[in-house]
Amino acid sequence: MESNHLTYLEDSLPSYWYYDEDFFKKEVANIWGNHWIYVCHKSRIEENRAFVTIKVANQNILVLRDSEGFLKAYFNTCRHRGSILCDQETGIVDSKLLRCPYHQWAYSVDTGGLISVASFSKNPEGFDKSKFSLFKVAVEEWRGFIFINLNENALWNPDEIFQRPPYAFNNFPVEDMVCGHVWEKIIDSNWKSFWENFNECLHCPNIHPELTDLVPMFSNRIINPKDLPTWIEKTKDSDPKYSGGLRSGAETWSNDGSAQDCQISTLTEEDFLKGHVYASSWPSMFLGGYADHVRAVRVTPVSSEKVKITAEWLFEKDTINNKNYDITNVVSFACTVMEQDAYACELNQKGLHSIPYRNGVLMPEEYVIKSFHDWLRTEMGEKA
Repeated sequence: MESNHLTYLEDSLPSYWYYDEDFFKKEVANIWGNHWIYVCHKSRIEENRAFVTIKVANQNILVLRDSEGFLKAYFNTCRHRGSILCDQETGIVDSKLLRCPYHQWAYSVDTGGLISVASFSKNPEGFDKSKFSLFKVAVEEWRGFIFINLNENALWNPDEIFQRPPYAFNNFPVEDMVCGHVWEKIIDSNWKSFWENFNECLHCPNIHPELTDLVPMFSNRIINPKDLPTWIEKTKDSDPKYSGGLRSGAETWSNDGSAQDCQISTLTEEDFLKGHVYASSWPSMFLGGYADHVRAVRVTPVSSEKVKITAEWLFEKDTINNKNYDITNVVSFACTVMEQDAYACELNQKGLHSIPYRNGVLMPEEYVIKSFHDWLRTEMGEKA
């Protein structure tokens, strides 16, 4: 069998791509300004006029349900003199009018059109309210996951937004699951470093001892059992160190490996045997699927050297309502892993400013990072 491993010397990205402010501005325009960005699961804004806000670098976006429950998205900016409209991360608009907290300009929740201004004087000559609607943002929903595109005219094709296709989630009822917990963290690292860390396991044995114990294959510093010349097909009796999956007796990503008798009802024995599955949508989201839950992780840049990670844990409604199910058993395990990843990313960021360091080199196991780098270079108009 042909290995996935890289066989030629491959340079990593130039160091300045991880801290230079001018380059970061180009990234925001070329990548974050043109690609679909994950916002949240629909269960977080189910009610009419419910909203969330999301920051992508210095762009603040408002995503909400209108008065009939349809999704709308706008730049979170009043057309008067630029004040922010909603200064909260989540909430419910108390009427059909979205009112600026500064000068009280009011906009329709349903259309984004300007309804009224606060001035008692006659409007200036030539002032046309229809020309001062909120700036629209494209918004779409895929299987309960909400995405936006800062380019209002962006084409939506769900078959093209995932670089790591979500086929493994076909049996997960993600549309009907609900968010049971949200975790956020700002990491002192460039956003690309987080993706690089996610796409390799060379760091796993020393950074993630708990995870490596749960997923023995990671002790080999690989992300796919087929990366091993000695790999074997996954069965109930196979050694997970060489076939993938979770350690013997473990059912899910949790502190004790237990799914607490709350396995997702639509999954098959084959799904359970895999232990964990993933999908990725660059630049902003990956999904992790487990026996009793799904974890959606959003990646958004704050600045050239800061990234915000937002994780949502999704459960079936019966699991959420089960008084015997301890959500913290699941949440705290993944938080431990993500805190360790944050530490690793910050370690990496601290070394990138070294004067003689220009770029690094990829090891054979880092073939997904090579794909990520090729994608980045293409998006930035650079030669791969």
